[in-house]
Amino acid sequence: MKTLETTVETRIRNRTATAAVVGLGYVGLPLAVAIAQAGFAVLGVEADPARAAAINHGDSYIDDVPSREIGRLVDDRTLVATTSYEALHAADVIVVCVPTPLTKSKEPDLSYLVAAAKGCAAILRPEHLIVLESTTYPGTTAEVVRPILEESGLRAGSDFHLAFSPERIDPGTRQYALVDIPKVVGGLTPGCTRLAQCFYEQAFRKVVPVSSPDVAEMVKCYENVFRNVNIALVNELTLLCDRMGINMWEVIDAAATKPYGFMPFYPGPGVGGHCIPVDPYYLLAKAREYDFHAQFIELSTTVNDAMPYYVISRTTKALGASGKTLRGARILVLGVAYKRDVSDARMSPSLKIMELLGKHGAHVRYHDPHVPQVHFANPGTVASVPLTDEVLSSVDCVIIATDHSAVDYQRVVDRVSLVVDARNRLRDCRAPHVVRL
Repeated sequence: MKTLETTVETRIRNRTATAAVVGLGYVGLPLAVAIAQAGFAVLGVEADPARAAAINHGDSYIDDVPSREIGRLVDDRTLVATTSYEALHAADVIVVCVPTPLTKSKEPDLSYLVAAAKGCAAILRPEHLIVLESTTYPGTTAEVVRPILEESGLRAGSDFHLAFSPERIDPGTRQYALVDIPKVVGGLTPGCTRLAQCFYEQAFRKVVPVSSPDVAEMVKCYENVFRNVNIALVNELTLLCDRMGINMWEVIDAAATKPYGFMPFYPGPGVGGHCIPVDPYYLLAKAREYDFHAQFIELSTTVNDAMPYYVISRTTKALGASGKTLRGARILVLGVAYKRDVSDARMSPSLKIMELLGKHGAHVRYHDPHVPQVHFANPGTVASVPLTDEVLSSVDCVIIATDHSAVDYQRVVDRVSLVVDARNRLRDCRAPHVVRL
């Protein structure tokens, strides 16, 4: 093992090692770019041929990654994309960043991860360092990925290195560059941890080693469960304040003046994205293996999952005040991305709101400057409509589900008879036809 470690570590330190990133999505592509910018030759493996072709033409499909930077790296032959796992044989380091979604019944779906592990196992050789970044429950690296890789006949920790390092990407946020966010790393053995730490130190400002992949996996779950629980708390208090006639937004603003012991979280139509609505369910599933029922975590998912229904309830009540019903009402949903100024609509509460509106008989359209179309099982693909005066004057209600910066909200208020603001975008507006969550 000493010779193996020395050989690989030397190539990593002098940056002559080749790094591969499996999965060039919202996590994998920014990581591949950061590694290439650090001086490594980077190979991206992407199952979608259209995405792989886009990268090789210098075109980015991720908001936070400029096409000009992709083009520069491709022109320098520092970054190249392929759909073939065979190319991974030439890599020294393989980082797996594939999706880990939920099934329809909200159980962990590891099918993408299993497929990626099998692809890596087929080309695995003794010099490889394999790092998993896909968000998942504690034990996945050791209990799911390791056995698949060891079907190659090689042993993790002795023939090849295996580690987990949770991604910490916050799409649309420019406050922190990817490489400025500390990187947590946990290897199967101390040697695995050391080598993975060495690799990430070439690109990231700070690397935080932990004792095992299980710990690193729990770090990611804890970070997102923390947010989910606190969002659920403020959402539940919002429901209570609605009944009590108290403005929850005013409560939060006042509480946030406390200089210690308080962190403000804000209510909304629900949680979305690839982590916060998913991680609690991954942890809940794992906890059940130990006959442990994480009631606090489960309650938070219940509260947050119910928020789109609350938006529908507020909309129904607001329409009723003007003698209208939800059935037959013409509703425009503003924003279907899960957060402001991004194009990612995965698990967005806006989609649930649109689905519920349709089930209640409303005529639903949406506008989102970042998401040109969305897909539903029924009615299928729906396209964003332009935010014209004609569109605004034709609707009975606008629901602000995602508060993108590019929208002229005063224009909306001036031209629509009812606005339901689920994001407090119109916090300073006192117009009687504006209803806030």
